[in-house]
Amino acid sequence: MERKKIQLQYQLKPTSEMILWDAISTPSGLESWFADKVIMTNNREVTFRWADEEKHAKVVGFRSFSYIRFRWADSEFPREYFEIKMAHDELTSDFTLVITDFADVAEAEDYTLLWDHQVQTLCRNYGF
Repeated sequence: MERKKIQLQYQLKPTSEMILWDAISTPSGLESWFADKVIMTNNREVTFRWADEEKHAKVVGFRSFSYIRFRWADSEFPREYFEIKMAHDELTSDFTLVITDFADVAEAEDYTLLWDHQVQTLCRNYGF
């Protein structure tokens, strides 16, 4: 199957860089918008739980107040990842949340809709 890299951008107006960073990089933050339960271990292994699913990932990239990159443990594509990145505009004090993910070409639109929904939940829960 042909794969597609998906890159989505969302303009946010968070009250602080720390609040946004916690929302995208900590278990409690990710539980507020991305998964029902998130468990991170010291060796960067992560378990994401939803009502009817559990997936394991590893943090493969990380820069404080910039981005966090995960790779699914069961992925058939070793170079693929999903990344949540924050960029700050000094002039407006706004942030752009950049999501990078990969999907089968036929499922790319569904992935985009899923990310749109997740980011809407993030904005609603944090007032962004």
